[in-house]
Amino acid sequence: MNYFKVLRVSQDGALLRVRLNSPETGNAVTGPVLDELLAVLRSVQDHPGIRVLELSGAGEHFCLGGDRREFAESLAADPTGAGLRAVGNKARQVCEALATLPAVTVARLHGDVIGAGVALAMFCDLRVGADTCRFRLPELALGLPPAWGGILPRLLGEVGAARIRELVLTGDSFDAARAVELSVLHKAVPEAELDAAVDRWARPMLRRSPAALRAAKTMLNAYANTQRLADATLFDAEWLTTVLAASEAARRTT
Repeated sequence: MNYFKVLRVSQDGALLRVRLNSPETGNAVTGPVLDELLAVLRSVQDHPGIRVLELSGAGEHFCLGGDRREFAESLAADPTGAGLRAVGNKARQVCEALATLPAVTVARLHGDVIGAGVALAMFCDLRVGADTCRFRLPELALGLPPAWGGILPRLLGEVGAARIRELVLTGDSFDAARAVELSVLHKAVPEAELDAAVDRWARPMLRRSPAALRAAKTMLNAYANTQRLADATLFDAEWLTTVLAASEAARRTT
């Protein structure tokens, strides 16, 4: 199954392992990464035999976030921002697919988890990280809104408004212990025990009725979304593009 260029994908029975596989970039999330993630997730939608999907990263870090160089190159090639909007919309599709996948999604985290990496992890059902993990939401410090993949409402729902307000506005980094306290992680373990931790979660789920597992996940998502009157994440790509284009225009005139 591993015919991808920037992902490493392998299947072990009803468990599918998907690894971000660009360690030289810190597994930065680029257009090609989103394309391959979307292809994998769409294939799992039509594969009832997959009950658990593990998302991890190769190398020193899980994910150092989006590729700002790609953002700048996209705007330079098309100042209207059409290409950047397309990438932003694709990010939203990937995160939505992670959240609504019939299979249970498990994020296996290590090293630094930053920006878009936090988003990919938060849209997984379960999250386990090495006790040496560091997390950060640096968007404001980079001159960007927190508008990647629909991350803000997901964080508000999983963590809570007061705490997320602090993390977004300050951009402060936080460790694995704090991540557990915030529910960004469900558990933190020594890095050598990450595989065992994922296995402890996956083993019982692999024995569950596929129909019951799908129904439970659908119900959990539905009840979690009862307070959302409208899906403002539809505008994330527009906000991201508008702010980036304005910042780039200001840079060129100074």
